[in-house]
Amino acid sequence: MKSRSLFFVPVILVLSMFVLWGCPKKAEVTTTQETPKEAAPAAEAPKPEEAVPTPAIREAQPEERAEAKAAGLQPIHFDFDKSFIRDDAKPVMKANAEWLKANPKVKVKIEGNCDERGTKEYNQALGQRRAASAKKYLTDMGVSGNRISLISYGKEKPICTQSTEDCWQKNRRDDLVAE
Repeated sequence: MKSRSLFFVPVILVLSMFVLWGCPKKAEVTTTQETPKEAAPAAEAPKPEEAVPTPAIREAQPEERAEAKAAGLQPIHFDFDKSFIRDDAKPVMKANAEWLKANPKVKVKIEGNCDERGTKEYNQALGQRRAASAKKYLTDMGVSGNRISLISYGKEKPICTQSTEDCWQKNRRDDLVAE
């Protein structure tokens, strides 16, 4: 009886190690604060101690979308709570990969975005997974991973601010921005 219990103790310890080792790890989340492209000469920037917090929801930046579009890069959209590349986004990603291969000196930043539902932390992680999914797709298409950087804005950069499914769909996206 004693020899049996001596046998089960190491087995239980080894199994426990495997269970703990297989537990999910924290998602790597990269965030940065947005900086304005150009400060207006008449407007004085607030000092850090008197900075006014920016609203969490704002309209899209047409100049940023215009730059990406001019660069030949198009955004892709995702399903609710998903980070895989949808079938309707694959031709867009293929065109983005072809454009990047034709312009080998251009680097791209993939910005992961989410709709307003969910916590800030959850949406940061989901945006990061979406950006990583797009990066993997581009690298699988032959684009060097060294040229691609990722950032997650979570729900901080919506294009549309209405609480409707059509609006939420527009916000669940990856923007590809040429650097």
